[in-house]
Amino acid sequence: MPSITVVLAMSLDGKIADVGRSPARFGSARDKAHLEARLAEADGFLFGATTLRAYGTTLPITHPDLLQQRQATGRSPQPVHIVCSRTAEFKADLKFFKQPVPRWLLTTAAGADRWRAGSEFAQVFALPETPTGLDWAIALPLLFQLGIHRLVLGGGGELVAALIAADAVEDLWITVCPLLLGGYTAPTPVSGPGWLEAAAPRLELLSVEAIAQEVFLHYRLHRAKD
Repeated sequence: MPSITVVLAMSLDGKIADVGRSPARFGSARDKAHLEARLAEADGFLFGATTLRAYGTTLPITHPDLLQQRQATGRSPQPVHIVCSRTAEFKADLKFFKQPVPRWLLTTAAGADRWRAGSEFAQVFALPETPTGLDWAIALPLLFQLGIHRLVLGGGGELVAALIAADAVEDLWITVCPLLLGGYTAPTPVSGPGWLEAAAPRLELLSVEAIAQEVFLHYRLHRAKD
């Protein structure tokens, strides 16, 4: 199974986007550099279709030192950028499909039919569907076999919740940004059906660092195998 690290920025009141689900651009340049550094450590970058539709792009590694580090360890310049979507309903003219990154798609059989004939994705995987999404018991070992041993998960909240529920997330990096978004429907880092307090996943704080107006938190998730 891949080692999965969640990397997200949120407002002080725990929102990863506003009530309009606009692209979240409230993180600083330092936060963007932090995400790029985490991606440089990874073999893959996983995110959901809602995230892709909101931004229309992904974040390639551009810092020369990070590119050199990857080259020195025999890795490709960019991790594989993996979109996860049951329906795979997004437009082929998104800027994402012109960016210089390798692209894979995790989807269902119906979603795979939409993209197999094109060249937008180097790999398209049709996976069984469960009541809460794709079957991660099949998807994660498949990714590991294909060389995705370290995976950064960039949202959204439903995908994060699904992988936590699958006992697949190792740790979380959360950047707390200095604004309040509010809103009953604004998305949060972990969505889905939720847990009762007695069954809620527990975490261990590994580090905390305040830089300018942001706070960078690193947590390890206690997993069932621990």
